[in-house]
Amino acid sequence: MLNISYIFLGQGAQTVGMGKEFYEFSPEARAIFDQADQILKNGLTNVIFNGPVDKLTSTAYCQPAIVTFSVAALRALEAHPRFKNVSPRFVAGLSLGEYSALAACGALSFEDTLKLVERRSTFMEEATQMSPGKMAAVIGLDKEKILAICAKAGAEVANYNSPQQIVITGHADKVDKAVEQIKAAGAKSVIPLDVAGGFHSSLMQPAADKFAGILNVTMIKDPRVPVVSNVDAQPVTLPEMIRKNLSRQITSSVRWVDTIQYIAGQGVTDFIEIGPGKVLSGLLRRIDKNLKCFNIEKPEDIEKIEIH
Repeated sequence: MLNISYIFLGQGAQTVGMGKEFYEFSPEARAIFDQADQILKNGLTNVIFNGPVDKLTSTAYCQPAIVTFSVAALRALEAHPRFKNVSPRFVAGLSLGEYSALAACGALSFEDTLKLVERRSTFMEEATQMSPGKMAAVIGLDKEKILAICAKAGAEVANYNSPQQIVITGHADKVDKAVEQIKAAGAKSVIPLDVAGGFHSSLMQPAADKFAGILNVTMIKDPRVPVVSNVDAQPVTLPEMIRKNLSRQITSSVRWVDTIQYIAGQGVTDFIEIGPGKVLSGLLRRIDKNLKCFNIEKPEDIEKIEIH
């Protein structure tokens, strides 16, 4: 076992054409795309490779597309001669990426992963229609100040992405109120996020309640390696705890800084980011500049990984 961790990105990094090289050059990756088409029966692979972009970013396609690409890239990595018998010490994923992580460690089959993601996205969209919300990324303001302002304004924290970046969430008017106060408090910048609602907030409780019922009838196995949970940044090895955490994750803050710090605290210095874009690589540098992160977006990226 090498001293590495596999990490997986969430929603937002999708691009038309992602994963096409894996489909063409890796039989293992192609099998995942083909399986996704058989499971969802909505032409997912065609939309991923050919768009249009507005269809790819829609609820029905975006989350399954990210997970399918991530697992396909993972299977290509696992099939590579250099990584055939490699096992990470931990796996973790940012928000939606936690599902890819659970597929990576064997806790969920790919089929069940995709079905859960499909139901999760549907329930979250329904909750958004019931209670419209919004999200904004805050750059360059002390965490305690953000928490105090959110508590006063009635907003919530969705993501602790890095020491410099915290995402706030909740009712649209309460987020707007918090944003005004955060700007006045001296934040470097506040960026409204192009999302449909107030995810990772109490507005998503109806989605979490419905999703708990789906989780109760889903087969979850003992993971081959620990998955570090979004909700408390602790390693999980018991299926029942995975089930509880996935339900809580919909309304809870994503504790990504604590997650990476926990893994690094166990002596892991090398990370492999599996999926589109290099968002997690950038966040890792801001969390701990001593950590090394390799990104896998295309087959040739596997050749560039230098793990000793």
